[in-house]
Amino acid sequence: MFVSKLEKSIGIDVYATSSLGVGGVIRQFVEDFVVEEMLVDGSKAQISQSESYIKNALANASATKERYLLCVLVKRNWDTFLALKVIANQLGINTGQIHIAGIKDAKAVTAQHITIEGVPVEEIQKFRVKDIEIRPTRYFRSKISSYYLLGNNFRIAIRALSHPESTIKKRITKTIEELEAIGGVPNFFGHQRFGTTRPITHLVGKALVKGNIRKAVMLFLAKSSLHEHPESRKARKQLQATCDFKRALKFFPKQLHFERLILRHLVKKPEDFVGALRRLPMKLLKLFPQAYEAYLFNKFLSKRIENELSLNRAEVGDYVVNVERSGLPMVTMRRVANAETIDEINRAVKAGRMRITIPLIGFRQHPSQEVQGEIEKLILEEEGVSPEDFKIKALPEISSGGELRTVITPLNNFSLDLFSGDSANPSKHEVKLSFMLQRGSYATILLRELMKPRNLVNAGF
Repeated sequence: MFVSKLEKSIGIDVYATSSLGVGGVIRQFVEDFVVEEMLVDGSKAQISQSESYIKNALANASATKERYLLCVLVKRNWDTFLALKVIANQLGINTGQIHIAGIKDAKAVTAQHITIEGVPVEEIQKFRVKDIEIRPTRYFRSKISSYYLLGNNFRIAIRALSHPESTIKKRITKTIEELEAIGGVPNFFGHQRFGTTRPITHLVGKALVKGNIRKAVMLFLAKSSLHEHPESRKARKQLQATCDFKRALKFFPKQLHFERLILRHLVKKPEDFVGALRRLPMKLLKLFPQAYEAYLFNKFLSKRIENELSLNRAEVGDYVVNVERSGLPMVTMRRVANAETIDEINRAVKAGRMRITIPLIGFRQHPSQEVQGEIEKLILEEEGVSPEDFKIKALPEISSGGELRTVITPLNNFSLDLFSGDSANPSKHEVKLSFMLQRGSYATILLRELMKPRNLVNAGF
C-alpha cells in the first residue's frame, strides 16, 4: 500500500490495516479539530464552561494559599510553546513558572490543564490575548506534568469526501474492525512531532546526538521545505548559501520567532552554537533528541509490522510492561519475555494486564532482544548511533536516558457522530468522528489509517 515520501521521512513506512481509505481533508477549518484533555483524577479540560462553575472554582482557588494554580488553557490556532511565552510575558513571569501535562496541536481548538506558579487568581483574570483563554479552577498540590495526564478526547471533522455515503461508512467500519483485531492503533509518533510542513526536528536531534552542534543549528535555521511559506523558504535558502547571520536576521519573517532568537545570539557570537541553542526554551530544546528517539521508534515499529510480528502477542525477547487500573501502561514495571515466561505473558497481554513495548533508545535504555532486538540493532547500525550517544556532552541538560513505549494504544469510545453534505465543499461529504486516546498517542495516526492520504499536506495533516 502506498505510503508518502513525507511519512517515510519520519520513519512511518507502513499501515497496520489493509482496508481502503476514505480520503478527504482534515483541519480545513481550525474548529474541525477539537482536543480536550483528561487527567487521571477525572478532571476534564473543556472548551466551554458554565459561568457558575467558574465562579465556584475561583472562590475555592482564592480560599487557599498553595503554590500552584491549576487552570484550563483554551487556545485556538496557537502553537503551545508560543502561547506559553505570550502568557508568561503578559503575566510578568518566567515561562518556567508555567507547567503543562502535554503539548497540543497548533492548528486546532484545544483545552488543556496548566499550572501557574506564584501568580494570584486576580492577575490571571486580567489576562487578555486573542484566541487564548485562561480559566482558573483550583490550587494543585504540585506543578502539573505528564504524570497526571490520562489522555485526550478528540472531535474531528473529515471534509471533502468524494465517495458515496455507503462506501465511506463501510471503509471506516472495516478499518476500525481491523484495528480492534490487533488491540488498538499502532502507537507511531505522529507527524506534528516532527513538523509536517518542515519535518526537521528529528534531524536536528540526530545532529545533537552525534555531537555536531553547528550542523544542528544550521538545520534548524536553514533547512527549507517546499511546503512552508515562500518567504520563509527564501530566507532559509539565503542563509544556507551565505551563512550571514546578520543579513538573515533582517530577512527572516517575524513569525519565525525561535529562529530569530538564535540569529540574534549568532550575530553577537558567530561561533557560539551551544549558546545560541540555549536561547531556546528548555522544553523545546529537549524535544530535539526526543524527536530523534521518536524517529527511531517509528522505524522499529514499521519494521516489526513489515516483518509480520504481532502487535498484541509477545515474541521471545520483547519488552512487556504492566497496565494499571486506569489503563495506562506502567513503563517502569517491565519484563523481557523468555521461553519460560512467554505463555504466561501472552495470557496477560490477551487479558489486557500487560502490553508489548519497543524502546525509545537512550543512554539508559538499550534495544530489545532476539528477533525484535535484531531489527533495532540493524537500524541503529544504519543510523550510525548507539544508546550511549544520547548522553550529549555539549548540552548535558538535554541528554536522554530513554524509556519504553507500547506498540499499540487503545482506541476508546470511537463513534461516527454525523454524516452530512459538506457545506464548504459542494457535492462532497463530511463525517464527524469522536474518540479518546491515551496520553502520548496521536489522533493523526488513527486518521491516516482511516483516510490513507496520498499527500499529507494537502490532506491537512
